[in-house]
Amino acid sequence: MRLVITQNVTADGAVEMLDDWFDPGDQDPELAAETRRQDESCDAVLLGRQTFEDFRGYWPQQTDDTTGVADQLNRVRKYVITTTLTEPGWQNTTLLAGDPIEEVRRLKQAPGNDMVLTGSITLAHLLIVEDLADEYRMFVYPYLQGRGRRFFPDGYACRLELADQRRFGAVSYLSYLPRR
Repeated sequence: MRLVITQNVTADGAVEMLDDWFDPGDQDPELAAETRRQDESCDAVLLGRQTFEDFRGYWPQQTDDTTGVADQLNRVRKYVITTTLTEPGWQNTTLLAGDPIEEVRRLKQAPGNDMVLTGSITLAHLLIVEDLADEYRMFVYPYLQGRGRRFFPDGYACRLELADQRRFGAVSYLSYLPRR
């Protein structure tokens, strides 16, 4: 499987949501359609423990979700990097307690299309530094937060190749491939 890191990000690069700049239930219809299109090639979701717990506490209860995200997350295989959880409490979830780098390398060897990591900033930074990401997808929101953790970790440098770009209302979508 390919590792795709997909994040909602502010115009100044923040992924950590410290202000109210993103609402998962309030999406432009064309942006929601793009998310569903990307879901077609998503065979698995990779999450850190904190993001998993946040998702598990929110998405399964969204019975009126028109974006399709709830259905996708309830259906798709979920892998969670954790040393503390012992019971997933959400269907189709596998807890991975080993070394995160080795666990992800092993998952990447499995057959399939995309394994998407979203949120999980600490895990994302670890995998970025190890050059394990095959694609970076950014949904850029017109907001300057001025603080918070960024898409890429401090000090990381890599040349990127633009693979795709689109605009959904005020949100810009950018997809980059790392050039190694």
